[in-house]
Amino acid sequence: MPAPKGSRKGRVRATVRMPRPLYDEACQFVEKGFSPASSINDFFVSAISAYVKLLKRKRDDLAYSRMAQDVNYQKEAMLISEEFANSDWEAFEAVERETVEA
Repeated sequence: MPAPKGSRKGRVRATVRMPRPLYDEACQFVEKGFSPASSINDFFVSAISAYVKLLKRKRDDLAYSRMAQDVNYQKEAMLISEEFANSDWEAFEAVERETVEA
């Protein structure tokens, strides 16, 4: 997707319409110092960033939950686990020896 006209240094000017009470409340948080944002613009950028992060997390969680349901993936994971069982045990024993010696 091409960058919108007028974008410079990775910034885009956007117009957002929202309910007045929501806008007023957001402004109050900034004006009274309840937010680390120094401006209403920074507040909106932080809020949108947090929401995008939440959505990415939900997307990733969904992908992992699908893996838990995937029979072929579970078989492959079990084979890999069995292949590394001996080396995992050796590493565990080495750490145990170091702990006892310390």
